[in-house]
Amino acid sequence: MAEQNSFETEAIRTQIERSQFLEHSNPLYLTSSFVFEDAEDMRASFAEEKQRNIYSRFTNPNTSEFIEKLCKMEGAEGGYAFASGMSAVFSTFAALLNSGDHIVSSRSVFGSTHGLFTKFLPKWNITTSYFKVNECHNIESLIQPNTKILYAESPTNPAVDILDLELLNTIAKKHDLLLVIDNCFATPYLQKPIQFGADLVIHSATKLIDGQGRVLGGATVGKAELIREIYLFSRNTGPSLSPFNAWVLSKSLETLAVRVEKHCQNALIIAEFLENHKQVEKVKYPFLRSHPQYEIARKQMKLGGNVVAFEINGGLNAGEKFLNRIKLLSLSANLGDTRTIVTHPASTTHSKLSEEDRLETGITDGLVRISVGLEHSDDIINDLNQALN
Repeated sequence: MAEQNSFETEAIRTQIERSQFLEHSNPLYLTSSFVFEDAEDMRASFAEEKQRNIYSRFTNPNTSEFIEKLCKMEGAEGGYAFASGMSAVFSTFAALLNSGDHIVSSRSVFGSTHGLFTKFLPKWNITTSYFKVNECHNIESLIQPNTKILYAESPTNPAVDILDLELLNTIAKKHDLLLVIDNCFATPYLQKPIQFGADLVIHSATKLIDGQGRVLGGATVGKAELIREIYLFSRNTGPSLSPFNAWVLSKSLETLAVRVEKHCQNALIIAEFLENHKQVEKVKYPFLRSHPQYEIARKQMKLGGNVVAFEINGGLNAGEKFLNRIKLLSLSANLGDTRTIVTHPASTTHSKLSEEDRLETGITDGLVRISVGLEHSDDIINDLNQALN
C-alpha cells in the first residue's frame, strides 16, 4: 500500500500527466473537445471502455486535476466540479432524488439553498422538513417513509452554529438516509465530514478554496456510486466548471493550508477583541469557549474557521450605521477572501426574509458577519473599533 502524503504535499504534488513539453505547472486546456485516433478509439471512448476526455462538458484535464486534489483532501472516492457552489447543491439533489422524495435539513442553510428547497424542488414534488440547529433531538420525528437525504451545513451561514456530524451520521445510518454535508466554511483542511460518516460533501469553491475572490466554482465529492449518478445528470444538463476556473482553483488548493491557518489565527484574535467591546452584545466563533457548541467544534474541526458573527447593541439601525463607518474593510456579500469582508445580513443578504424566518436561522437585527481576511490583525481591529465607536 502506497504511503499517504501529508495534506499540504498532496495539494501541491497531485497533478495530471504532463504533456510532451514536460511543464512544471500544468497548463490550461482551453478546448471544447478532444480528438480520437480512429473509429474504434472513438467508439470505445463513448462506450466508456476507456477513461479519456471526450468533451469539456463531461471532463477536462483541468477539472480532473482539481477534483483529484479535492478528493484526496476530503478522503473521497470521486467527485465532480461545477460552475458554482449552488450548481453543485442543485445538481446533487436533482441527480439523487425522484418526484415524491423528502429531505430533512437544518434550517440554518444558505439563502439560495433555502430557496431551492422551498420554491423550486416542490415543483417536482420534492419536499423538505427543517430542524433547528439546537434541536437535533427532533430530527427523527421529521423522518418520513419517503425521506432520502439528511442535509446540513457546519459551520452554518451566517451565524456560525456547529452541528454534531457524528450524531447526524448515527441518525442517517439508522434510517438508511444519505448524509450530505456542506463543508464550505470549514474546507477539508479544518474538517473532513467523510471521516464522520458523510456520504457526500459539497463545496462552494468560490469561497476559501479560491481564497482571493477571483472565480466561481463548486464541487461535490464522496462515494463513487453516488458521484456516478451526479456525473451522469451533470453530463446531460451542463453545469460543469470551466477549464480556466478549474485551473485557478487547482492552483489555489496548493496554498489552502497556509492561508486557512492565517485566516483562523486572525479570526480568533478578532473574536476575542469583539467579545470585550462595550458596543457588542455577544460574539459567536466556534473556537471561543462561549460558543454554545464549542466542545463539538473542537471535536470535529482543526481550527475555528475565518467567519465571526457578532451582535451590535442597537439592532438594525446600529448595524447599518456600523457598515457606513467602515473605512478599510470591504462591504460585500462574498466570504473567504484575502480581504476582510463585513456584512449586515438583516439589511442586505437576508432583508427579503420575514423577521420570523431570519430569527429561525439565528439572524437578529444587529447581527454582523465578518469574513476575516489576511490583513494584519491590528489593522482589522482598528477599523472595526472606529466603526463601532
